[in-house]
Amino acid sequence: MSKLPPCEVSWFSALCDDDYEYLGVPDPNLKASFAHCRNIALAAEQGGFDNILLPSGYALGIDTIAFAGGIAPQLKRMRLLVAVRCGEMWPPQLARQLATLDQMLAGRLTINIISSEMPGEALPSEPRYGRTVEVMHLLRAALNGERLKHKGAHYRFDLDPPGARTLSGKAPPFYFGGLSEDARDAAAEAADVYLMWPDRMSDVQNIVTDMKARAAKRNRKLKFGYRVHVIVRETEAEARAYARRLLSRLDDGAGEAIRKRSLDHASVGVRRQAEIREASDDDGFTEENLWTGIGRARSGCGAAIVGDPDQVLKKLNAYRALGIEAFILSGYPHAAECDLFARHVLPKLEHGPLYK
Repeated sequence: MSKLPPCEVSWFSALCDDDYEYLGVPDPNLKASFAHCRNIALAAEQGGFDNILLPSGYALGIDTIAFAGGIAPQLKRMRLLVAVRCGEMWPPQLARQLATLDQMLAGRLTINIISSEMPGEALPSEPRYGRTVEVMHLLRAALNGERLKHKGAHYRFDLDPPGARTLSGKAPPFYFGGLSEDARDAAAEAADVYLMWPDRMSDVQNIVTDMKARAAKRNRKLKFGYRVHVIVRETEAEARAYARRLLSRLDDGAGEAIRKRSLDHASVGVRRQAEIREASDDDGFTEENLWTGIGRARSGCGAAIVGDPDQVLKKLNAYRALGIEAFILSGYPHAAECDLFARHVLPKLEHGPLYK
């Protein structure tokens, strides 16, 4: 195998009430709060991660941009991948907030675009993703310091960009995911990094191939990221035992309720996570070292790489060989698994920020 280029390795701070000792069993000590999520972020920086995703959910947990502003001065090196829900924010105001965050981070801001609805709204896929593309174009123009001259189906502007500017004077990179046809076209049209959730290796390759072709039709290129949980222990037996422990107190009804409380629970991507889970073996593995049990109590990213350090490293490198250049990892509880991955696997990966 030829030498693989460095990859970005990010962790995840559980702002949306998604941290557990036992999946599906609420723990007051792990509930989303500024202090708890700050500790996860600081652990990730100390562990050597390049970036950390700050997720966003209207009904769950705490506010992402407010949290990012609070944690930014405490980070000395690591980037923040700040999730923004397009339907909830007025683009010029959002651009001003993001430019300010970038200043607070000394230019280390990255942005996770979420194709959300307004709270209480129910938009069909096509107009919702159409609005998301408009938001991405508007944000990119505003953060590049360009006048906002735009006449679209959802927004009409003719105004100067906000006075607040990013440190570089340019828009930070946009990370964006979605599996539907509308989502794929939106990513090809306006994103910088296409994110995907766990899937079998052959399907990951198919998605990368498809997205490269969609971007090329628009004279664009995409980078590729992969969002997955991890369980790494000194031996595979220990890792598998911990996976079983995570599910040992899960009530199926509680798991279903957790999955349905997310706003994206009916999306194409979530349905795909259910498909690979339903096709897994009796132990929940859909292919070597890819365990789908996480998805029994979580909407969205529903699988984990499970194994000893060498197995986890081999799996990550196999994704890299398919074209994955960035990983967003997480585990339960998040601070503890962050430390385990940082000690056992991260030093063996050649890694660094995707954008410098």
